Amino acid sequence: MRDRTPFEPVIQLRHLSDDTKQRIFDAALQVLADVGASVSHPEGVELLVRSGCTLDDSGLLRVPPSAVERALSTVPSSFALYDRSGSQAMTLGGNNVYFGTGSDLMWQYDVETGEHRPSGLDDIARVARVCDGLPNIDFVMSGAYPTDLGPQGVYLATFLTMMRNTTKPLVLVAENEVDLGAIIDTAADLRGGAERLREAPYLLAYVEPVSPLLHPRESIAKLLLCADAGVPVAYVPAPLAGATSPISSGGHVVQGMAECLLGLVVHQLRAPGAPFMFGVNQGSLDMVSGQPSYTAIESFMNYLTIVEMAKWLRLPNWGISGCTDSQAIDAQLGLEVAELTLLSMLLGSNLNHDVGFMGFGLTGSLEEIVITDEFVSMNKKLLSGVPAEDLDLAVEAIAGVGPKGHYLGHPHTRAHLRKGPGQWRPGLLNRDNRDRWVEAGSVDLREKARRKALAILQTDPPAPLDPGLLQRADARMNTLRRETV
Repeated sequence: MRDRTPFEPVIQLRHLSDDTKQRIFDAALQVLADVGASVSHPEGVELLVRSGCTLDDSGLLRVPPSAVERALSTVPSSFALYDRSGSQAMTLGGNNVYFGTGSDLMWQYDVETGEHRPSGLDDIARVARVCDGLPNIDFVMSGAYPTDLGPQGVYLATFLTMMRNTTKPLVLVAENEVDLGAIIDTAADLRGGAERLREAPYLLAYVEPVSPLLHPRESIAKLLLCADAGVPVAYVPAPLAGATSPISSGGHVVQGMAECLLGLVVHQLRAPGAPFMFGVNQGSLDMVSGQPSYTAIESFMNYLTIVEMAKWLRLPNWGISGCTDSQAIDAQLGLEVAELTLLSMLLGSNLNHDVGFMGFGLTGSLEEIVITDEFVSMNKKLLSGVPAEDLDLAVEAIAGVGPKGHYLGHPHTRAHLRKGPGQWRPGLLNRDNRDRWVEAGSVDLREKARRKALAILQTDPPAPLDPGLLQRADARMNTLRRETV
């Protein structure tokens, strides 16, 4: 994968005043200091207490504002992720925008048959292959859970499958610190050692606390492991408005921020300066259906605030894009994917996951990944603003053509098509008139996306991994299976 110029939108969206952002932050600090949180990892508790946090008789930890401020003073405002070969691929922070898939979907819409079926390990390979062939998909999560495997070593198997099928940076989940340790050891093996992996990280670990205000042993253990290894980590709560967080927008954001900031404090106490990603997976419970929604408009509103708070705190942020609650590739999918993805781009949201998620985050679709790639491409053109060469006001050309002429073949037209980026050309969207469209088979967007995904799957996979690396990974897999039986 070649080094890429980060995309940073010229046209940006902001809606909070500095005073409002300060009030939100102060409220999150108040929750940490006065309400506290439950932390179930003894070493994490010890780190916090030694730093000045208090542990009451009920087991709640209270974190003073000074601890958060110290953590914010040491955490980096940006960090890089590298591809499989060791080339820098992403700079996360500022307003740089990147897109990728999500993880652990139990179901797939089969790209060949249209069948709704359980996910398998081969689906992880297919997601990675399709992402590897799409220019506007920057990182890869599994996109599927391998229901055809037993539970032992499943996340290491997932990681190896992703490594084999894409050269792009990987974002991953793990069951516990043992799983994650085996994955990190395999990535270090790929790099040629733990220090080289620290210098050029190939993966980012996604870790969740449990809302409201619970930090399980496994979550803190994975957080500490990433801090020790210098592996970037996103510590991202997933509060559900009206269920596991307040239903009000402000309350939802404040609680989620408090949960994330406690992780930041633990992480920076363990390894000041280690790379950390801020975020809240905003969600909303539909009070009529009882269904958690990925694309409720209230969630979008909360997302606006969360990303703005990350910018204000100067932290790289975890974002979301390219997903839908729809059960089909239909107009609802187009509306929801477009609105959320454009919103992420306008906000300058950094690492935007869940491309390809359908049906409330339960089902994956390769066609949806392909459609989102096209949408991102189109809006990179739009949000880059008008380039300097297009600000040529063309008065001389207008005078030369006059009232009754045309610009087809005019030197001004040819010059701009040659020297500039030219017109954006769609790969999926229809630009044919009706007769040509009918003559070509009346192919709709879903079918075009399906054909493109299948064509990518027919191309050559990335170069194979070193056999010795795979043998050592298999040995780790066998160890995991013995330890968990």
